[in-house]
Amino acid sequence: MTGSAAGTDAGTVAFVGLGNMGTPMSARLLDAGFTVRGFDLSDDARSRFAEAGGTPAVSAAEAARAAELTILMLPNSAVVTAVVDELLAAGALAAGSLVVDMSSSEPLETRALAKRLAAVGVRLVDAPVSGGVKGAVAGTLTIMVGGSPDDVAEARAVLDRLGRVVPTGEIGSGHAVKALNNLLSATHLWVTSEAMEAGKRFGLDPEVMLSVFNGSSGRSGSTENKWPNFILPGTFDSGFGLRLMLKDMRIAAGLARAVGAPSELGEDAIGFWATAADELDPAADHTRVAEWIREHPAGA
Repeated sequence: MTGSAAGTDAGTVAFVGLGNMGTPMSARLLDAGFTVRGFDLSDDARSRFAEAGGTPAVSAAEAARAAELTILMLPNSAVVTAVVDELLAAGALAAGSLVVDMSSSEPLETRALAKRLAAVGVRLVDAPVSGGVKGAVAGTLTIMVGGSPDDVAEARAVLDRLGRVVPTGEIGSGHAVKALNNLLSATHLWVTSEAMEAGKRFGLDPEVMLSVFNGSSGRSGSTENKWPNFILPGTFDSGFGLRLMLKDMRIAAGLARAVGAPSELGEDAIGFWATAADELDPAADHTRVAEWIREHPAGA
């Protein structure tokens, strides 16, 4: 990595958030030769990280102290802000250091956080991902990166080990496009599941339908990936939670409202997903909406 801040160790990365995505992502950095200090509130997550060769820390501040680059992989903007506040209070972010928020955060809050950090000489890049747990394990994530060109270039020394980096523009742009992408993905999945259910009740073979859709204009990530790999087999184990998808959808709709863009269909889709979320297990995978649709016939 370039631009080492005073008092930091080049090649040392702090990774805060060792959950379903953070664990395989940090493992890839370890395999690439980085020294990685990690923290998670879960004892089990820290143990798995240590078994993979990482150095577990007792706090986020301990993980970040003296690291040139700190990655955050956390549930939402509120948690990101709380962790950054902790790091600042502990003096764990040296002037000139770089924070990379890979969480699915709210773009306007990301911009506000970037201004706060800039006031103390700390730089922020937003770099949310798409590709799920399988992409994290394989290093094939799509990483949407917002920030200054120089900061993005520096972050790529790490991010290129995790997947395909797509610079998206100014700070907050990565979080914006990630949320908009997931609004599209969720809407595709819902209407695909309705179409598949209608076809099955008519007597069509699901695999034949998918073959037609995937060779025609109806194809999407839902027809090419989610239905054949997680829904038809009945595993519902894509690794991305239903409530996380709903959170991202709401971020996208909130962004549309903030900039005065139309979002009628998006708002309707959020309503459908929210109803399913209320009835499904809190830990349900997002692909379970197909099962919910099957069990809720029209007019019921």
